[in-house]
Amino acid sequence: MQFLELRALSKSYGGKKVLHGLTISFEAGDLVAIVGPSGAGKTTALLLIDTLEMPDTGETFLKGRPYSEMPPNELRRGIGMVFQNPALFNATVFDNVAYSLRFRGLPDKEVKARAHSMLELLRLDTLAHRRALTLSGGEAQRVSLARAMAYSPELLLLDEPTANLDPHNISIIEDALIKRNRECRTTTIIVTHNIFEARRIARKVAFFLDGELVEFSAVDSFFNSPRDPRTASFVKGEMAY
Repeated sequence: MQFLELRALSKSYGGKKVLHGLTISFEAGDLVAIVGPSGAGKTTALLLIDTLEMPDTGETFLKGRPYSEMPPNELRRGIGMVFQNPALFNATVFDNVAYSLRFRGLPDKEVKARAHSMLELLRLDTLAHRRALTLSGGEAQRVSLARAMAYSPELLLLDEPTANLDPHNISIIEDALIKRNRECRTTTIIVTHNIFEARRIARKVAFFLDGELVEFSAVDSFFNSPRDPRTASFVKGEMAY
């Protein structure tokens, strides 16, 4: 049984179809990068997985259970989402990270332990008492990721989390994702335009083009021996669209 399955998902906006019968499955503990040009349907796929959008057709399954038969609260509890532009509260860094834990009613002692653990992982411990809205873009994104990971979601979704960040912040975020995935087996799906990032951190790569899944394979196969000529063209940096 697959951990997460998307079966024949389609989605249109304003009469324009952006996903065409997407079928793909993910194993528990996967670290998958979704790549492709702008408008390929990458972010739409994440939004459907996160239930922020609903498909026009098709169904998503989590551990064999269809989304449509799962209580929304149960489904949402196990998913963490990080967007390209972080939305932080006007509070301290610590309180931003602790929010998701307090919301779930965890005891104060556990809230503090988990929050401090995430602050250390994302190298934010020295900024714990800073107001989050005074942080740099890279620091703010690290807070957003720490908040999403603090409650140990089974599924972590990331939409261009390192876009426009400097190499220092990118390195910290990538290291944290790899470590969390390895130690906690957090199933992680990251949308990125950066194929170098995909190669650095992912174990599998999915290539989307014009709303369709072109190729999905282990990272070495994807970059070194792609099956589809469109994938080979994309990897080489040639126009694939």
